[in-house]
Order: sequence, then C-alpha cells, then structure tokens
Amino acid sequence: MSKSDELKQQILKLVQDYYEAEFDNQPFVPGQTAVPVSGRSFDGDELVNLVEASLDFWLTTGRFALQFEREFARYLGVRHASLCNSGSSANLLALSALTSPTLQERQLKPGDEVITVAAGFPTTVNPILQNGLKPVFLDVDIPSYNMSTAHLEEAITPQTKAIIMAHTLGNPFELDTVLEIANRHNLWLIEDNCDALGTTYNGRLTGTFGHLATVSFYPAHHITMGEGGCVVTNRSRLKKLVESFRDWGRDCWCPPGEANTCGTRFEWQLGTLPYGYDHKYIYSHIGYNLKMTDMQAAVGVAQLKKLPQFIETRKKNWQHLRQGLAPFEEFMILPEPTPNSDPSWFGFLLSVRPEAPFTRNELINYLETNQIATRLLFAGNLTRQPAYQNTDYRVVGDLTNTDLVMNHTFWIGVYPSLSTEMLDYMLDVFGRFFAQFS
Repeated sequence: MSKSDELKQQILKLVQDYYEAEFDNQPFVPGQTAVPVSGRSFDGDELVNLVEASLDFWLTTGRFALQFEREFARYLGVRHASLCNSGSSANLLALSALTSPTLQERQLKPGDEVITVAAGFPTTVNPILQNGLKPVFLDVDIPSYNMSTAHLEEAITPQTKAIIMAHTLGNPFELDTVLEIANRHNLWLIEDNCDALGTTYNGRLTGTFGHLATVSFYPAHHITMGEGGCVVTNRSRLKKLVESFRDWGRDCWCPPGEANTCGTRFEWQLGTLPYGYDHKYIYSHIGYNLKMTDMQAAVGVAQLKKLPQFIETRKKNWQHLRQGLAPFEEFMILPEPTPNSDPSWFGFLLSVRPEAPFTRNELINYLETNQIATRLLFAGNLTRQPAYQNTDYRVVGDLTNTDLVMNHTFWIGVYPSLSTEMLDYMLDVFGRFFAQFS
C-alpha cells in the first residue's frame, strides 16, 4: 500500500468516527426538538464518500457521477440517466431538449402549448415560459391533488405539443388516462418525478412512463446530494439532446476528461464551420452548463443503497399519520392514493374543510408554535403568483380546487428520520388543537 493510500484509509476511518460523535443518537424532546417536514437522512457512508471524492480532487463530473448514473438507471429500469445540478435544471433540460431542431416535425417551437397544472411547483412550469412556449393550466382533483383529466381533451388544440406535470407529493397522476390521450394526439409527456421516487402505478415505477422524466436530489427529497437532479429516458436520441443542453449546447458527447470517443474528432463539418473544426467545440444548441460535481454524486452513491429502506419508512410514516388523523375528518380532508398506485410519499397533505371552525393559518400557527413544521402545497395557484401576472397562458375549465389548495391546504413530514415518537407527538398536538372545537 502506498503512503497516500495508507493516509486515505486513516482519514476515512476518522470521518466515520466523526459521524458517530457529531450526528449519531440525537435525542428527541417533545415540544422542544423540531419536527421538520423533510431533511437529510444519512450515516457515516455519505460522509466517507464525500471526503473520498474530495481527496480525488476531480471537481467536476467524474467516476462517482458515472457510477450513480449506471446504478440509478438500473434501479428505475431505464436505459439512460443524466445527472445535473438540480431537479429544477432537470425540468429545464427535459423540456429544452424537445426544442431541438433535430426533432423536425416534433420540435417544440415558440408559441406551442404545453399542458400542466396551476397547483404546482414553479420550476415544473417555468421551462415552458423560458422556452417561449405557452402553459395551459388545468385544475386538480381532491384528495389526490393531481390533474383533473375531465378537461384534458378539451385543452388540446393544434398548437398543443406536450404535457409536463408532477406526481403530487409522491401520489401519481392518472397515468393510464394521460398516456392514452398523449399517445392519441402525438404529444410529448414529461413526468416530473421529483417528489415520487419509488412510487409505482400498476406495479411499474413512475418516471418510466413518459418520454422523459425528472428527479430531484435536494435535501427534502427521497435521496439527496445536497443539490442535484437527473433526467431519465429510454430514448438514446433524447438522452443525447438532454446532455447537449446540459453541457453548453455542444454537439460532442465525450465525458469530461475524454476526447475523440467518436473516432472522427477532426472530420466533422456542421453549420458553416470549416471542415475538421474540433468537434469538442461545435455547438448544436443554445445550452447551459448544468453539470453536477463528483462530490455531490459520491453522496448519492451512498444514498441510493438506502433508497428501498427510505421508501418503506415513508410509506409506514404516512400510514401512521393517516390512521391517527382519521378521527378528525370532520375538520380535515385527508389524502387518498390514486387508484392502482403504491405511492412513495413525499409528505402528508391535509386540507382544512372550508366549513371548519378554524382557518388553515390558525392550525399551522399552532403546529409551528409546538415545533411541528408545515409547508403549503408550493405555489398554491401559479396564476395568482406575482411572477406570472404578465405571462401568456391559457386556463381550461376553472381552477376551483386549485384555489381551495391555495387557501386551505398544507402538508407535514413523513421523511425517514421522523421516529414513531415524533409521529405520535404530532398526532397528540393535532388532537389538542381539535379538542378546542369538540
């Protein structure tokens, strides 16, 4: 063993010891310890991988990123997984890829319409606007909080070219219906799977139904790299386009640190460039640099091994809260999974009934005062947000349920680091609040 290898082993052993001293066995004190809606669940493996990657000092995408992409694609059962720096960037890349002129008659062009929901996260919708396209907003159903398909056919015009939407907090939208309509009208389908990693629909993992799907690895999500995202697809042509937009818009597909994988690096002629212009510096799209660092990917490699356990814990925690809150349905609309699905829940959604003797703000203020964190369902109604007041969009039907979400809905956590003791404390606090109105 070389001196550097010996030192590395010593360093990594100390990192494991550090984890046990700093992070392990944190006590829970009801009413004092915060009960977050989400957070990182990790052990010494993630810290060891992070430090090992830092010792490589390969600061951009490298060996850990390639390992994660292979293992993640294998987990999902798809051909391609392309890492990037966030779930939001993944959405931008997935939709931007469909604007490539190489797609010919299926290319998305400025003014084309993309169907989505108004009760969503901004960066599911922002790529539509950022590419000069027009969002078409539909309402959601409650208690699934996913797109109501009642007006989906009506929403489609000759300008409609794609559908992009999320599986809300892990609960999948009606994939059978959406896929049938998308295929019949020759529409692209992008699944925003950022909140639903591990969810199944008819026994098949979400993120594998659409032409493209996206995943987030922000600390709130099912596994984390701190920041990070991924675009997955079974279509090699789309994978190449995603990576072109991710990697400055270049035409070359060589990974960082490699050259001439095509064997014809100096034999290309594209655009009006001279013959033989270096293929590494030919740009076929107006792209970005949205790559991930290898240190982030190293954390993901360790996290991916824990994903099955994380998913089961999320399901168990969600069921614990569902059973514990069932006696209070006179006050609350409780969530329901989509038929034929087994959600990998991101959070536990609740809506205060409009006729309840208290408001959402009164309930969440009580929870927050008692150290139980809450979150709203993201933007509520995007069409009412200040950022979208002067944008060009279309609404089909009405947004009645979307407004209900905006005014009455919130969610609490089910993530794996929440113990049974914490969940029971949450239920106790809910019970104390509702007792005031019984």
